[in-house]
Amino acid sequence: MTEVRAARSGASADDEHDPEGPTMTQEWSQRTAVLADARAELADIDHALARIADGTYGTCNKCGKRITVPRLEARPTAELCIDCARLAR
Repeated sequence: MTEVRAARSGASADDEHDPEGPTMTQEWSQRTAVLADARAELADIDHALARIADGTYGTCNKCGKRITVPRLEARPTAELCIDCARLAR
């Protein structure tokens, strides 16, 4: 990411740096999306850790029922039981 920022901010940055590869803009966009996804996942993990700390981990935020173990194993950051998650779609 640092390399892309440096190349993007350089006065001589050429958007078409490699005619056979992605443009700097495409590369920047992809890396920005990956970074946003990683930040969102980290926020979900932080929320799950907070629920563990306050004793509400494994409880559905919508209906208050227990979230099943298989769901938590598949998605440890789940805040909704499977029924409420389906309704939310």
